[in-house]
Amino acid sequence: MRDRDLPLPLGPVTLFAGPSGSGKSTTLRAYEALARLGAGDSLDEVFPDAADCVPERARPDAQGRRGFRIGCTVDGPEGPVHLDLAVQAEPRLRIVGERLTGRGRTLLATALRDPGRNTVQAEWHTAGTTPVTRAPFPDDLLGTALLPLRVAGKTPGQLEVLAAAEQVVIGLRSAFACDPRPERMRAPVPPGEGRLRRGCGNLAEVLHRTHTECPRRHHRLAAVAGAGCVGPVTGLGVQELPDGTVRAVLERAGRPATPLGRLGDGELRYLALALTLLTGPGVLAMDRIAEVPEAMQSLTLLADGFDRGLDVRQVGELLGLATDIAADGHIRVAGTVGERTGAEVRGMPGVTVVDLST
Repeated sequence: MRDRDLPLPLGPVTLFAGPSGSGKSTTLRAYEALARLGAGDSLDEVFPDAADCVPERARPDAQGRRGFRIGCTVDGPEGPVHLDLAVQAEPRLRIVGERLTGRGRTLLATALRDPGRNTVQAEWHTAGTTPVTRAPFPDDLLGTALLPLRVAGKTPGQLEVLAAAEQVVIGLRSAFACDPRPERMRAPVPPGEGRLRRGCGNLAEVLHRTHTECPRRHHRLAAVAGAGCVGPVTGLGVQELPDGTVRAVLERAGRPATPLGRLGDGELRYLALALTLLTGPGVLAMDRIAEVPEAMQSLTLLADGFDRGLDVRQVGELLGLATDIAADGHIRVAGTVGERTGAEVRGMPGVTVVDLST
């Protein structure tokens, strides 16, 4: 991700550290916004408060227009492919420019030619009898995500454009923003399809599923729970209640089970983040990529306030779990932490700390 010309590289486990107002949350929000645009969401769905995204120093032009830029670089078989997006927030939300580049070539460029139309003029690399192809694109959707629907793939140039666009879109769509809300995780919930939602309010429902479908991962989660929760933990169970709902419990050796609703906020956040790390796209409420075999799918976990409510021991256990799982290349973690946590984990093997205070 980039803020203006500042590159922010992502490793297997990357933590953005710094004081309040340093841009930690903004960085993850930009990543999530690009991921949603790559999945086909419209601009107004992704930026309902777009005016708040405009830098304070930005001044309106003669037509009263202000906006912001976001972008990313996605590496893969096509090499580094760069996506840059210019968004107009005022007076009307729209995409006013997009550029997709790879291997030193501009593969797609869009520009606002007529402010009175709800379109931008797009042109993409063809390298056939004509160097480029031009067509109008809607000004509220990511043009890169539309290319597979608009490019025929009949020339080497078109195939290059398609490959680069698909690399970017697949890379962006493989993201899940996790923001555990303990107040939503305490009450029993109805059983369902068992896909963990962003706020993790259906944690018990997901554990009800993993208990039977993913016994090895469930057993490992129970071991992780014992390392981060108070008192002895011998397992994670799920109780079916008379009203048809389910609730999750910590099983204790020779003692009554403890409903998760009785745990502290930090313990609940710890369990939710651990569950997210131990599952995959099939268990998370995210856009599944049918074009990629499930065994080859990757996941980027976005966790704003990764250390919120957690003690030093819990942060260490989660980061150890994250680096262990990230070692196989199928998962990455990008999170934000406070200055103190950043200083404490700096130098931890497998963890990259990016200081945004400078």
